[in-house]
Amino acid sequence: MSLTRFRLSSSVGKKFLNGLTGVLLLAFIVAHLAGNLTIFAGQDALNGYAALTHSLGPMLIVIELLLGAVFLAHAASAISVWRDGQRARRRKNLRTASKGGSSRQTVASKSMIATGVVLLGFLVIHLWQFRFGPNEHQGYVARLGDREVWDLWRVVVEVLKNPLWTLFYTAVMVLLGLHLRHGFWSAFQSIGLLGPGLRPLAYSAALVFAVAVAAGFVALPLYIYFLVPTPATGVALVHP
Repeated sequence: MSLTRFRLSSSVGKKFLNGLTGVLLLAFIVAHLAGNLTIFAGQDALNGYAALTHSLGPMLIVIELLLGAVFLAHAASAISVWRDGQRARRRKNLRTASKGGSSRQTVASKSMIATGVVLLGFLVIHLWQFRFGPNEHQGYVARLGDREVWDLWRVVVEVLKNPLWTLFYTAVMVLLGLHLRHGFWSAFQSIGLLGPGLRPLAYSAALVFAVAVAAGFVALPLYIYFLVPTPATGVALVHP
């Protein structure tokens, strides 16, 4: 592959950037799910996880900024690749047919832009509620051993004991699974790691990965809503 063809402004470059950022986001999703699963271990476990991440200090901000850049690059490259595809289809008067070979177009692949936009909007709400929501200054403090830490557990429970938020989070996590169903194997293919012999395995792995991640995230709000006691402070509709 020549360097000229590999420019980020080229079709190949855009797809590579989208695939690379996609792989990085897949790793982040797994790590984020692993951290969130501490909810099943109780209040101290989740608050301990939050305290550990916040102990990174300025490094946490750097990581978050880098992660934000990856999200934006992934979204921008995806939209650019989609627009290029739309223009190519109009020029060639194609609708949904793929170029040669058997089609891999599915509901997941056709809805990637739509689910991506929903997930981007969800990310803003999610950060607003939990990353920039109530903290120690608003009285969300818990004891963890011999120290006081941010009571993330209370924030999560107050939000997810509201049926509307539980329904919202459950629905969006199902859409995340749909997005990952296509995005998993497509990301690795875009960076050139899937040869013809690996593609059938990748398609199957994508389904397993998507179902596992979606199930893991869906289980969290349902567990909080149905099995965790309502906090004495009540239930918040939103968090400022």
